[in-house]
Amino acid sequence: MSDPRPALPKPEPPEHDSRRGALIGLVVIALLVIAGYWLVNSLREEGQREDCMASGRTNCVPLDIPRKN
Repeated sequence: MSDPRPALPKPEPPEHDSRRGALIGLVVIALLVIAGYWLVNSLREEGQREDCMASGRTNCVPLDIPRKN
């Protein structure tokens, strides 16, 4: 037996702005790159400081001395 009711068309899902997801992904990746850069620099500075202290030095903290022009 066949169904006497006609087949209803399936409603199409609403179209989302595909650029929104791409922009969010780009922002997330940019934040990860910035955080990774900061982390690498922080770890490098700490490693240099630890190497200095491990060698027995006591003046391991870099000084910011303004240059005379």
